[in-house]
Amino acid sequence: MPRWAIVKAAGEAEAFRYNIYKELEGTEAQALAEMLRIMDTVGEALTEAGRGRQRRQVFRVSDRSYVVRVTSRWSPDYEAHFTLAELIADTHDDELPSSTSGSKQGP
Repeated sequence: MPRWAIVKAAGEAEAFRYNIYKELEGTEAQALAEMLRIMDTVGEALTEAGRGRQRRQVFRVSDRSYVVRVTSRWSPDYEAHFTLAELIADTHDDELPSSTSGSKQGP
């Protein structure tokens, strides 16, 4: 079964940090649905005090990549970039090649 990673980049300008937010197995549609669910929790429409945020925007970059921007009157804009990535090489998995070139040989 395909394995996926939800990659999240968050920060400001050159200070963006990229990390694997979550790993999962399943179909591409299942993994994408989970990523969209997670994105909906980022910068939810209400603050902790229940006040509405000024604005929350979601931009589709591609079928597997989205940017969430949250603008609030009380704080600077927050942006996060989510990308769904498929695992294609793993040196510890006999079912996958060890490299992107397709080699199944060890290092």
